[in-house]
Amino acid sequence: MASRSIAELVVVPAERRDLTWLTDSLQAAVELELSTIPPYLCALWSIKTPTPDDPGSVYGLIRSVVLEEMLHMGLASNLLTTIGGTPELSLPGYPGHLPGGVHPQLLVGLSGLTKEAVKVFMEIELPEKQQRRRAEATAESYPTIGAFYDAISQAFGDLGPSIVTGDRQLTIRIGSEQLVAIRTLEQAQAAITVIKEQGEGTPGDPEVAVSGNELAHYFKFGEIYHGKTYVKVGNSWGYDGAPVPFPDAWPMLEVPEGGYPEQDAVRSFDERFMSVMSDLQEAWQARGGDGAARLAHAVGTMFNLAPLAQAIMQVPVPGKRGTYGPDFRAPVAAPVSFRTDIAPMFQRFRGQMLWRFDLTDYEHVKANAQTIYSRISDPGGPMPPPLYEPLEPEQVRRFRRWIDEGCPA
Repeated sequence: MASRSIAELVVVPAERRDLTWLTDSLQAAVELELSTIPPYLCALWSIKTPTPDDPGSVYGLIRSVVLEEMLHMGLASNLLTTIGGTPELSLPGYPGHLPGGVHPQLLVGLSGLTKEAVKVFMEIELPEKQQRRRAEATAESYPTIGAFYDAISQAFGDLGPSIVTGDRQLTIRIGSEQLVAIRTLEQAQAAITVIKEQGEGTPGDPEVAVSGNELAHYFKFGEIYHGKTYVKVGNSWGYDGAPVPFPDAWPMLEVPEGGYPEQDAVRSFDERFMSVMSDLQEAWQARGGDGAARLAHAVGTMFNLAPLAQAIMQVPVPGKRGTYGPDFRAPVAAPVSFRTDIAPMFQRFRGQMLWRFDLTDYEHVKANAQTIYSRISDPGGPMPPPLYEPLEPEQVRRFRRWIDEGCPA
């Protein structure tokens, strides 16, 4: 987690923005970019009829924003690792405020697609000029996201090219965009520009060049809210173009504080989502191709969660006019036991003596648990022999938790 809020970081004088300041700032940027993804995904997944091949549809517009937020989180992580840091990935509780103290008046929740939800999204993505005007009009003192990224870019320039190591850089395709490696000062500042122009830091003018000549996020959400495309008529821009029909969506209620821990389907979703978070966390810690593979797996799994989320969105909440939805929380873990969790995992080895261990015998596994864990958790070591597929990362984590909980029978 960032040790200082964005508000605290921005007010530090330029001459005192050292490598520690830049590390804290990029960690805050990672948290901020990641925090927008669950609300946008809930709105996306609630649309009953997806239209991924129509980029101008509501589904296509929201999906493009989600992909770009994933790209921004990846760029912020690459920027952090290139200066020697390691991203720490966490999500705020929903409903709640965005990380870092930005938009302190805004409460962000998880719900299905509604005009009110889109209005909140527009507030999240409010352009730089409008943020400044609002702050001046209300006498509120809080940092704009654009100013925050400007400070980061300036710090890179002031600290110089020697801080850019090019270490642990991940490069994969995310939608139509390429997550690029940051190996030079110029690449670092170009990545910051992409984040600003596509997202919250846009200057507020759609004629400013953005990647792929697309509108920034605020204007994409504006097209959804106003129901028309944002076009130039004469010398001015406005929501005066072709209709953007609002789609039919599942009536997912806003997730209450604390989520839905009693709902099995929500808990299953959360378990899968936490595996995505684990893959993301471990991706930037890995070296070589393993990190990129983990990142690609995480991004793919994220979108593959859609059917689980949509099934939840079709279950009515008793006594209310709406349905449940995913809560993106760490699930309350049920106790792990050998009988219900570990023995089934090793069932395919029944009758085999792997490394002289009977993996289906409780006493044998308990007595040799640390040795077994060291072998199944080492990607380059003696995993199950070539005749057998290696264990899934989630199974390895489950075995570790079983050990930590005292190897219950």
